[in-house]
Amino acid sequence: MHGTDGSARAGELYTAHGTIPTPIFMPVGTQGTVKALCPEDLTQLGARIILGNTYHLYLRPGDEMIARRGGLHRFMGWDRPILTDSGGFQVFSLSGLRKLTEDGVAFSSHIDGSKHLFTPEKVVSIQRNLGSDIMMVLDECVPYGADYDYTKKSLGLTTRWAARCRAAYPQGSGTQLMFGIGQGGFFKDLRQESIRQLLDIPFDGYALGGLSVGETKPEMMDILYHSAPLLPGEKPRYLMGVGTPLDIVRGIDAGIDMFDCVLPSRNARNGTLFTSHGKVNIKRAEYTEDDATLDPQCTCYTCRNFSRAYLRHLYQAKELLSYRLNTIHNLAYFLRVVTDARQAILDGTFQSFKARFEAVYDT
Repeated sequence: MHGTDGSARAGELYTAHGTIPTPIFMPVGTQGTVKALCPEDLTQLGARIILGNTYHLYLRPGDEMIARRGGLHRFMGWDRPILTDSGGFQVFSLSGLRKLTEDGVAFSSHIDGSKHLFTPEKVVSIQRNLGSDIMMVLDECVPYGADYDYTKKSLGLTTRWAARCRAAYPQGSGTQLMFGIGQGGFFKDLRQESIRQLLDIPFDGYALGGLSVGETKPEMMDILYHSAPLLPGEKPRYLMGVGTPLDIVRGIDAGIDMFDCVLPSRNARNGTLFTSHGKVNIKRAEYTEDDATLDPQCTCYTCRNFSRAYLRHLYQAKELLSYRLNTIHNLAYFLRVVTDARQAILDGTFQSFKARFEAVYDT
């Protein structure tokens, strides 16, 4: 740990493919690609780590096929760290297409309907084939609204699966790191119990799952601020699938180190752009003849070279370049948020940074 400001932390995470300064945002590359961008774009944006999706890469093109090509880094031409999730969230979102047991989760492929079984051991094997730097354990993402008894039973299953994942890849047996995932829904005592159980298993880092699943922002923040301090202070803390720029800044304030979300790239493709002055809906007619740069405080390729009028034209014309330029900017913005937050922590000015940020986005 290099510095703290309240609960906010600035540190470094060491992986086989490089050191990651934290706090960090991780662009999501579900199928071995961050949509609309190439690895060179990500490098120029300053991305230090990206995500790959175990479920999708297992189904297509296949983890064994990727292993035969030297692993996911070589396959996709990315030489920096990669985190792979367990595929659990995707499987559980299939709802009627899956069946949960103690052994694991049986599901039907969304691609061709073929039958598959993810056990804790299987998802570890897949992630070993992919060769990611950080692998996640198989867990059950409890749906929002699940009652207390179901949530309690589920967190016990998640703990047992976590132990099986660790046994399938004992600590120190290779260069890949493994993170456990705390669950417990929206019950504070169950969140505490889930983390207590996980701490008996020697993971390299710990994540909070099951947030941003349909709850209100106040509910999410209440659980986040309760749960983050329960995670080990000497290990990286990862908030899965969250979120907006404001969510990230408040997550850092709660003591979280790592974030991922599809939001910046998905919103980019839908014409919603994040700037130092708030969100810009580039579809709006008011930008038709707007020659101003998108964000005067941004130095990304998009903002250095193109006007709002041009970005609106590309979007309205459904040009592929619209996806690329918008995604470059949104990811540049998200990466700058965590970089600036880190510097503010080191400078001891994080609370004023947070206040300025909230003045823009807490509307």
